[in-house]
Amino acid sequence: MTRSLIELTLTTLTYGGAAMGRLADGRACFVPFALPGETIRARLVEERKNFARAELVEILRPAPARIAPRCAHFGVCGGCHYQNLAYPDQLTAKTEILRDQLTRIGKIQNPPVHPIVASPAEWNYRNHVQFHLDENAHLGFITAGTESARNDAPFSILPITECHLPEAALNNLWPALNFEAGTALERVSLRAGQETLLLLESDSPVTPSVEIEAEISVVHLTGEEAIVIAGDDHLVLEVLGRPFKVSAGSFFQVNTPMAARMVEYVLGLLPARVGTLLDVYCGVGLFSAFLAPRCDRLIGIEISPAACADFAANLDEFEHVELYEAPAEHVLPAISVAAQVVLVDPPRAGLEKKALDALVALAAPVLIYVSCDPSTLARDSARLLAGGYTLEQVTPFDLFPQTYHIESISLFTR
Repeated sequence: MTRSLIELTLTTLTYGGAAMGRLADGRACFVPFALPGETIRARLVEERKNFARAELVEILRPAPARIAPRCAHFGVCGGCHYQNLAYPDQLTAKTEILRDQLTRIGKIQNPPVHPIVASPAEWNYRNHVQFHLDENAHLGFITAGTESARNDAPFSILPITECHLPEAALNNLWPALNFEAGTALERVSLRAGQETLLLLESDSPVTPSVEIEAEISVVHLTGEEAIVIAGDDHLVLEVLGRPFKVSAGSFFQVNTPMAARMVEYVLGLLPARVGTLLDVYCGVGLFSAFLAPRCDRLIGIEISPAACADFAANLDEFEHVELYEAPAEHVLPAISVAAQVVLVDPPRAGLEKKALDALVALAAPVLIYVSCDPSTLARDSARLLAGGYTLEQVTPFDLFPQTYHIESISLFTR
């Protein structure tokens, strides 16, 4: 079926990477890879009662801010969204989007958003890159517009010849990876630290074959089991001079210099000495390792077994650190502790409601919220404010230049 072509003038950059304009009937229409101030020709690809989505066909009048993208895949690949904007303009856009989300979703008037902390590197900043394989076993990324694959919907893979986001060590390596056609892999990941790790993820226990002429660690991850093919089952990343063991199945921030800046920022929010501190969704202990020397008691909560094992190794020197390996929504309602500070660093979905309600009941005087999604931050902020907290400040951190993703750290007090 042929979709309608429309002309549209765009007014606003929205969270998710699309620019918004209004159709003749007043509905919002979202167009990826376009910019505010542009008049475009677009093809409608989805129509709902209150909004529509379209794909960019032609720019009739470009925005003054538009620049040429660096990558040949931009506009087709789903990995980058803002290569058509100079970096200072990206930072401005992200700050305004965060402010808008807190206002519209959180109903917070004049949210106290501080200036964004820029990434030291606009390009080649990722210590971790994930690929999929196309039908010919070529490395690629999910094609723009098919990102619903994350919800197990069909998606297409764009084989790539270049990418400007991974660190140089990874960019020098991935083009040399060769897989046999028909190799059943969900994802292929490369991670860089003091060494390099290749992670092959699949549902099958059969070890996949890969051709590579490099001395790196290779791990096959199937379910919760990590099978070492070569080298080690982990790598070591260093933040502020401190090494962190990160296993193949554990999460770690992809922008290492920005992880350091976030740690320094959190330390600056706290008094010189803290009695009891809760680190919820503590992961491998990125924040806990630096907070523990400031606390009399630190309690971590984490659901991932791999991350818990890393946390135990990374904080082994401290006698006053405890760890619960369980979902936060199970631990928090059951725990009886008078915490002076709570740090939460939830996944993109934000705080599960039972966990949030339990945090409100704990009533810690200081709550620090590390967010990777401004919409769920805004939703959870509204609930925290209703529970008696005051939002003192929100500082965005640009961990993901060239993309729409926005990290932030919020300070709540009561």
